[in-house]
Amino acid sequence: MAETQKSQPQKPKEVLKDVVLVGKKPLMSYVMAALMQLTQSDSITIKARGRAISRAVDVAQILTNRFLGDSSIKSIKIDTETIGDPPRNVSIIEIVVSGKPLKK
Repeated sequence: MAETQKSQPQKPKEVLKDVVLVGKKPLMSYVMAALMQLTQSDSITIKARGRAISRAVDVAQILTNRFLGDSSIKSIKIDTETIGDPPRNVSIIEIVVSGKPLKK
């Protein structure tokens, strides 16, 4: 008779404050998420990896050029991480944007 194994409660994934993780959704959904977070803080970080890197750059440019008043890109960090089995390298980008949304 097989013994039932009690599953350990999984810890919820840590919610990253002031971070927008860019993936496959439409571009403007990430822009709106970033704007919502910028109403709560002075700066946010836009993160992406792999094929979503170009979308993250687009999000940062749309934010700074269209939606934010006195804004700037504070820093851009690029890196490579090894994932999967067999291991493969995946590029990562982190863009820190500061500024406040324009009041209309």
